[in-house]
Amino acid sequence: MQLSYWERDQLLQPTDHLIIGSGIVGLSCALHLRKKFPTHKIVVLEKGFLPEGASTKNAGFACFGSISEILSDLKSKSEEEVFQLVQQRWEGLKTLQLLVPPTQMDFQNLGGYELFLPNNSDLFENCKEKTTFINRLLEPLFHSAVFSWKKSPFTFDNIHPEVAFNPFESQIDTGKMMFALVQLCQQNQIQIRNQMTVLEWAEMNDKVQVATSIGNIQTSYLYVATNGFSGNWVDDVKPARAQVLITKPIPNLSVKGTFHLDEGFYYFRNIHDRILFGGGRNLDFVGETTTEISVTDLIQNQLEDYLKEVILPKTPFEIDQRWSGIMGVGQEKKPILKALSNRVYVGVRMGGMGVAIGASVGKTLSEFCN
Repeated sequence: MQLSYWERDQLLQPTDHLIIGSGIVGLSCALHLRKKFPTHKIVVLEKGFLPEGASTKNAGFACFGSISEILSDLKSKSEEEVFQLVQQRWEGLKTLQLLVPPTQMDFQNLGGYELFLPNNSDLFENCKEKTTFINRLLEPLFHSAVFSWKKSPFTFDNIHPEVAFNPFESQIDTGKMMFALVQLCQQNQIQIRNQMTVLEWAEMNDKVQVATSIGNIQTSYLYVATNGFSGNWVDDVKPARAQVLITKPIPNLSVKGTFHLDEGFYYFRNIHDRILFGGGRNLDFVGETTTEISVTDLIQNQLEDYLKEVILPKTPFEIDQRWSGIMGVGQEKKPILKALSNRVYVGVRMGGMGVAIGASVGKTLSEFCN
């Protein structure tokens, strides 16, 4: 890209704190850095016109895990580890609400439901049998029962008539949340520079030289908040594409809340009289381990089939939009938060829980610099 004198002078000036990635983690990190360093220059770089990961593309679930997901985690983790995962997500949601007031992101506590397909009867029975155990495990955090069972109040079809209910689960408007975070950054003199790709960096004495697609920038401290796009810089981070669709408005839509299906591999919710439906990564784990932002017939067709056969069996609908977002996953579900050196820090691998933990990961990332 050819830059004018004026552009180069402004865009490539040295800075105190340079953050790669303008998603939830990156902007949260920037805002917490501003509280610590009121006079420092803080710049956020973003390779896309909008955040390229999942922050503006997620389903807007303010959740911490369905009962089947928690039981699945207990197969490979201790009770204490699983409790800490849930605790991190729950406290992370509170951190997000301290940054963005609930009304500004249309935070609605409508509860969450887990549905069970007929061919998942063993999973249903296991979840129901272990409900008391899971509630006791989580009681120190929520001080009441998290999961209960009730007859489905919705007109779904081809599912078990009983559903697991979680009164603590909520939903947000992802677009409003991100717009509020951007506004906060602007109000706090934090610069967000879009369409600048970071190519590499090198430490030089008391600075870090960062090579971008339009030139080099020197910074005192560098923060990596690129989640699923971090594989070249951090071990054990793989991209995981999540595909989504949304219907056109449906008159008299009675579906309200957030819903999990098939151990959380599918999820849907109401938004503006529409159904937003995502998931299906388990149909093609290899193909969905990619940073390519696109959708596939395999997964989109399955989403539509579930809409017709399970979610809206007697309701005509039309698909309005389809999209995908890139998550960051790995062998562990905990995020990677560490210092690569005295001047370079990383906060990545949200494990599909960016809404829940992104703000708190950003806060912790900012605390590496004293």
